[in-house]
Amino acid sequence: MTYDNILYEEKEKIGLLTLNRPEKRNALSVDLLREFSSCLRKAEKEKNAHVIIVKGAGPAFCAGHDMKEILDNELNDIRHLFQTCLDLMILIHSIPQPVIAQVHGIATAAGCQLVAACDLVIAEEGAQFATPGVKIGLFCTTPMVALSRAVGRKKALEMVLTGNFISAQEAMAHGLVNRVVSEQGLEGETWEFAKEIAQYSLVTVGLGKQAFYQQIEMGEKQAYQYGKEVISANAVMADAVEGMSAFFEKRTPVWKEK
Repeated sequence: MTYDNILYEEKEKIGLLTLNRPEKRNALSVDLLREFSSCLRKAEKEKNAHVIIVKGAGPAFCAGHDMKEILDNELNDIRHLFQTCLDLMILIHSIPQPVIAQVHGIATAAGCQLVAACDLVIAEEGAQFATPGVKIGLFCTTPMVALSRAVGRKKALEMVLTGNFISAQEAMAHGLVNRVVSEQGLEGETWEFAKEIAQYSLVTVGLGKQAFYQQIEMGEKQAYQYGKEVISANAVMADAVEGMSAFFEKRTPVWKEK
């Protein structure tokens, strides 16, 4: 498929999705959000990509929502914009493929929300993150949902109440980012990270990703009971049987399920 606001290609079982509004710092317009969601649903259905990398074209990862779609607009239209955005954030967690944000430049407001919503994040050492809505009278309440689930309460509140930038290193220290790499190494290291995960069974990875987000909100005892049921069902699936057999036979597994 061709898109107007994103680019998408697949190779080596990896999907590369590029936010392609560089002149707008990849602002998340309604059209971009729709295309992003459509692309993820297609990848989920076809299952050719086992991992998806999200990056931004131009000098920034993503500067948040397109303010022109908010200012002086009708309430229902604004509500529709935010609903379209939150649908995407939930979709990122629901598809089987892990989604990795490859972050350079700035990730602000809904751009920071997108980073927090992605399953994994690699950032270049000069990247910066902020939820600055308070500075223009529009509190980042929806970005706060993803952010507060990725970092501790105190840091999340500091970010939404001050709107100040934090560095990639600080973001990693508080759990928003997995790895910080050099600007020159960002693309290559993100790709190698994705390749490491893409070699595994998508059925197994997808099952594990779903289980992670299900159990994380549960109490410990409930989570263990849930985990027991999931791993028991997983153990008799074709890819688990193949993987364990390959281990004992000292060979590379050939995944059967898609």
